[in-house]
Amino acid sequence: MTWKFPRHACEYAERLAEACGSFRLQLEPDPRELDDDGFPADPFGENGHATGVHGLRRRFPDRVLVMASDSCFMNCRHCTRKGLLADADVVRSDEELQDCIGYVRRNPEVRDVLISGGDPLVLPDCEVLRFVEAFAALDQIDVVRLCTRAPCVNPGRITDDLARALRACGKVWVNTQFNSPGEVTVEAAAACGRLADCGIPVSNQTVLLAGVNDSTEVLLDLFRALQRARVRPYYVFMCDPVAGVSHFRVPVEKAKRLARECAGRIGGLALPRFVADVPGAASKIPVEAL
Repeated sequence: MTWKFPRHACEYAERLAEACGSFRLQLEPDPRELDDDGFPADPFGENGHATGVHGLRRRFPDRVLVMASDSCFMNCRHCTRKGLLADADVVRSDEELQDCIGYVRRNPEVRDVLISGGDPLVLPDCEVLRFVEAFAALDQIDVVRLCTRAPCVNPGRITDDLARALRACGKVWVNTQFNSPGEVTVEAAAACGRLADCGIPVSNQTVLLAGVNDSTEVLLDLFRALQRARVRPYYVFMCDPVAGVSHFRVPVEKAKRLARECAGRIGGLALPRFVADVPGAASKIPVEAL
């Protein structure tokens, strides 16, 4: 039987998968996803981080996550929320958004809002701006982070109009995800450039994936390509302990070695932190502490 691209995959992602084998591994389902690996579908208990507010999640004291969408441009096979999105409590109505804003106001220690999902940029510009502008207008908020893989998987979504509108909000940062150097195409670099030209910082959170980027040379090529595209390599995450992704997980000792070797060969501006998101931990854990 011929495998077909997932329903949400855009034409650009399909072309990229044909040209870049390491990207295809992130998109194409693998029978090993069905193995019983002992990991939960919700390792961080996101559905249990009840704030009493629909669509708002909080794991850390100074920041909250707002679920703006339950779909993406593609279905990343290593996604932490791969089994949760269909049941996600997503903020859709103005009333639900106002409830989120009210929660933030009642908790003045919150200074950082992540607009995530799913991918919020599957929404039209007016909906994206509805979220961003609402939180950027709060004096207590220093940064509104737009968490999207669009610069990598659908760079045409980052239009000049969108970049200018985000700039007008004044507090927007974009967090994206590139996992291998072949993903930093001319089109992707141009999309990041449109954001950078509008003064919007772009940070990248790579996921360390076996068979995709678990070599020093591949990681260094990725970090250099990101720096050329004016994207800050921010984190390299250990693959989360979520059900169905064990075939992507890199052993801790190998991750430590990769972190050491990268640190010895590239300058600090292009060197991300190698970390793990550990269930129950109060912050990200450096791999050297694991």
